[in-house]
Amino acid sequence: MGKNKFHEGPGPSQRQLRVGETIRRALSEVLARGDVHDPELNRMSITVGEVRTSPDLKIATAYVLPLGGQGQDEVLQLLARNKGELRRMVAKKLTLKFSPDLRFQLDQTFDQMDETRRMLNQEVVRRDADAPDDIGEA
Repeated sequence: MGKNKFHEGPGPSQRQLRVGETIRRALSEVLARGDVHDPELNRMSITVGEVRTSPDLKIATAYVLPLGGQGQDEVLQLLARNKGELRRMVAKKLTLKFSPDLRFQLDQTFDQMDETRRMLNQEVVRRDADAPDDIGEA
């Protein structure tokens, strides 16, 4: 079985987490200010929920979502089209020797939270969750 290069070992190192958060903030700032020379991208409001880096810090995957969830495919295309410019802008805010290659994916965490809320509101689940805990009773 091949290992996923983003999840080797016990999880991301402190350095990976720190660099990922720095990239997330820089990317969010660049997108919010509309610094990119692409009017189509600048007209969109994009949330950068998380950035994960590979162990060697050469690849940074940004998990993004357009405001309201509308135009997800368009957002990914626009970000990919402007990847080089975004990479240069983010690199100015980093103290790394090399700027990581940026990749973009849709942030699914909001969908997962909605699904979790939906499941917790189901009658069967609520009934089971509200049932008295009989563990430890003799």
